[in-house]
Amino acid sequence: MAVKNPFRTTLVAPCGMDCAICMAYLREKNRCGGCHAPDRKCSRNCTIFSCEQLRGRYCYDCANFPCTRLRQLDTRYRKKYGMSMIENLMAIKEQGIRAFVRTERERWTCTACGGAIDVHHGRCSACGKERES
Repeated sequence: MAVKNPFRTTLVAPCGMDCAICMAYLREKNRCGGCHAPDRKCSRNCTIFSCEQLRGRYCYDCANFPCTRLRQLDTRYRKKYGMSMIENLMAIKEQGIRAFVRTERERWTCTACGGAIDVHHGRCSACGKERES
């Protein structure tokens, strides 16, 4: 059974990805614990997570923000999944992590069952309902 309400401040990656909506976190088999968890999967080889320039918890603390790596990732996610890492990071910086997570919960919670919507597949991880525009 998929996690019903996974939204937490500890699930936001340095790049601005909300791991609570990531397919790797939401899947049942070989599940990732999120970028900050010891059982993380994605961040093991992630050039942003392991960046030597990263000084704080999030990439916006870097003097090179947004760097080429982050801009490339952001472009891919904007085109394929309709979300922006850079916009996420700016929202965190301006409003704080708790406000960002509240907004994410509203934006990515299934209206049919309350499950989390998988950003990569555009549907609820619990009931399969397609994400509403």
